[in-house]
Amino acid sequence: MHMKLLNNTFDTIRLFARFTKLNLKITLEYKLDRTLTFFAIFCRESVNVLVIYFILKKFISIKGWEMNEMLFLYSFLFLSYSLFVAFFTGIREFDSVIYSGEFDRLLIRPVGLLTQIICARMDHCAFLGHGAVGLILFIKTSTSVGIQWTPTNILYYIVTLVGAAIIQASLFMLSSCFNFWAIRTTNLRNMIFFNSRRFAGYPISFYPALIQNLLIYVTPFAFVSYFPAQYFLRKPELSLFWDGFLYMTPIVGVAMFALVYMLWKNGLKHYSSSGTSMY
Repeated sequence: MHMKLLNNTFDTIRLFARFTKLNLKITLEYKLDRTLTFFAIFCRESVNVLVIYFILKKFISIKGWEMNEMLFLYSFLFLSYSLFVAFFTGIREFDSVIYSGEFDRLLIRPVGLLTQIICARMDHCAFLGHGAVGLILFIKTSTSVGIQWTPTNILYYIVTLVGAAIIQASLFMLSSCFNFWAIRTTNLRNMIFFNSRRFAGYPISFYPALIQNLLIYVTPFAFVSYFPAQYFLRKPELSLFWDGFLYMTPIVGVAMFALVYMLWKNGLKHYSSSGTSMY
């Protein structure tokens, strides 16, 4: 049993590696277009950072948060999203897979459906664009806020980024579950993910209790940026929340993905073809 699980894991890794190589070849086929797309994403996200920068430049701090601390928090959003699109682009674009009829073709292949969806797509431009912005913010702020990069802190940072990426994958997968009934759920996806993500660029202590609870218990972006940042910064307002939240990001990610996967499996039982096909 253990050997079979191990072999399946290695097979999935090999399949992902082959698809990654294939997707990279497709990306490099149109170098100028992909380069411009990368710069467009980089500039778009940089503008969001500049807005925060110019706002904070007018103040020494906002509710005890200085500029570098805010940008350090913001770096978690970019780096974790970059990691997310490196591995879970297929989940992000699942509604197009359903709508185009491509999902019907995946059903007849002798490979797990979720494995195919995850492995088949990768958004290199978003991966590089968001990753570049996040890396610049991280390099600029991680030393200026006084963090000591011990082995424990480095391990925490890596594990937390992975957990944050899984949380975002779970949120996209949650909206994807409704594709089995509604075919297109773009607005629902935007409401669940992108609208909530806008709040996560700032400390949740800035918001009223309703928004705080939303970001902790419903769309848990607090575990993507705020609590990971607080692990390093230890701002006094941390006393408003349970200390255990600082270590919950990977747990929340795994638990949420497991729950959403159960919903996804249930939705799959109710799937009927969209009636469209690319083939």
